[in-house]
Amino acid sequence: MHETRRWLTATALWILIAITITPASADEVDTSDAAAYILQAEMALQREDYLMAVQEYGKAAELSDDPDVARQAVLVGMAYGFDREALAAAKRWHKLDKSSTEARVLLAQLSFRVGDLKTARRQYSYVIEKGDEAPGDKLVMLIRYLSVDGDPKDADKLMRSLARPYPDSSQAQYAVASMALRAGDTEFALESASRAIELDPDSLESRLLYARALLASGKPDEAIEYTARIIGDDPDPDPDARMELAIMYMMVKREDDALSQVNQVLLEQPGRMDALRLMAIINFHKGHLDAAWDDFHDLLASGQHRMDALYYLGRISDYRGEYDRAIRFYSEVRQGSNALPSQQRAAALLIREDDDLKGAMLQLDDFAKASPSNAIPVLNVKAQLLASINEYEEALGFYDRSLSFDPDNEGAALSRADVLLQMGRLDEALDAFAAAAKRWPKSAMALNAYGYTLADRTDRYREAEKLIRKALRYDPDSAAIIDSLGWVLFKLGDYEEALVELERAYEGMPDPEVAAHIVETLVALDRQEEALERLVAAEELTPDSVLLKNARERLFADAE
Repeated sequence: MHETRRWLTATALWILIAITITPASADEVDTSDAAAYILQAEMALQREDYLMAVQEYGKAAELSDDPDVARQAVLVGMAYGFDREALAAAKRWHKLDKSSTEARVLLAQLSFRVGDLKTARRQYSYVIEKGDEAPGDKLVMLIRYLSVDGDPKDADKLMRSLARPYPDSSQAQYAVASMALRAGDTEFALESASRAIELDPDSLESRLLYARALLASGKPDEAIEYTARIIGDDPDPDPDARMELAIMYMMVKREDDALSQVNQVLLEQPGRMDALRLMAIINFHKGHLDAAWDDFHDLLASGQHRMDALYYLGRISDYRGEYDRAIRFYSEVRQGSNALPSQQRAAALLIREDDDLKGAMLQLDDFAKASPSNAIPVLNVKAQLLASINEYEEALGFYDRSLSFDPDNEGAALSRADVLLQMGRLDEALDAFAAAAKRWPKSAMALNAYGYTLADRTDRYREAEKLIRKALRYDPDSAAIIDSLGWVLFKLGDYEEALVELERAYEGMPDPEVAAHIVETLVALDRQEEALERLVAAEELTPDSVLLKNARERLFADAE
């Protein structure tokens, strides 16, 4: 295996799966001060002070002339998501060992993550041009890394720049089309995929990518017809084409047609576990839980796609009310995109079903230690769980810790403000919402949160309306923001217009809070009988809603 491929694969492990840190020992450091910083880093990790740990490793890297110390600082920084600190260590590593392809790749990747496209391009270009592998092949390998990091438009821009010297490479055009498609530029994706096909008419990957671009451009029938034609024109069709067609059928909710394609693949290749996985997922989404249960157990027994199998077995157990079993399955999901939600659900079930808050927190601690990339997100999960059981003071502490590590986390900042609101600390909550709206002035979520809170908890209605209407400009189809608009119009006394907006919101989000707003507005319009009917209907959907209970007590205290 060539060095480039080896180090690119190593990079993928850091990006795509959780890692376990193996600290450099003091014996490997050529400076006593560097060894002291490494010791401080390890102590910081023990007390879960992740940022300090990364900073201490960085100090050790600056003091030591050993590239391995710098490498360790890079990997620890990447593991915990501190990209700028990791980037500084990567620069040190590259300075100490110019010949290391791994150092160049990670320097490029971290530069891309922080938005330094110029450095990323320079380092990636060097790696692409060197070695025995074709540049086009290396560009295709980069797709997975640029797809999970950074802004999609930046990834698209970077890939186009890297591929520019290779206009006659089918693989380079394929890579460009892939990034353009992810960035939402379907027209350019179709153009580049067509060019890739022109350069290599036998490339199935390019033709399937063209079909995906057709689908993304709002032409599902053309995409399906094109893919079906690939299969029909081949006397011995590639099973990958059938898999692609099955996925397309799923996306347009033609599950039976999707199953037909997957079954054909399994008939031809019974040991193909990605086909079994897809069949299991289709059965799950169709509500065929017994069939899905058997499929996922077979998948688990195969040893392939293990995390997916555990996750879905947990969900099936959850749906069936078999919570102890669900906890066991969820708890084993420790890698991949479903790891964090699985661990969160397992912890929530431990609290709800077993009243075991300590056990839930310990489980999340174990997960964070085993998966450093999730260590900071786990702090937010703990905060959410504590807030859900009204342990607001502790929840606030976890949000504060999380934001000290990751101050750019808008969701955590808004959740922290909401906890302050739940604690009755209105002025502090308003300050926090205002700070979020100032920090993220184009965020519909932040603008709406601040605007709704002003409308609901203060008499600053005009200010609230302005914020909410601004949020709607950024996300005009959001039912939550439309509800906020309806509620502030209610507060302003414009009941007829408020009802129009609230009804529109309820169509997109039949939520008890929206229903309570509609009931309140109908009462204000002196339409009590209709209001009571809407309240009863909403209570049937969500009988445990505190909001609906409060609405009944306030508005219909004498109603049967």
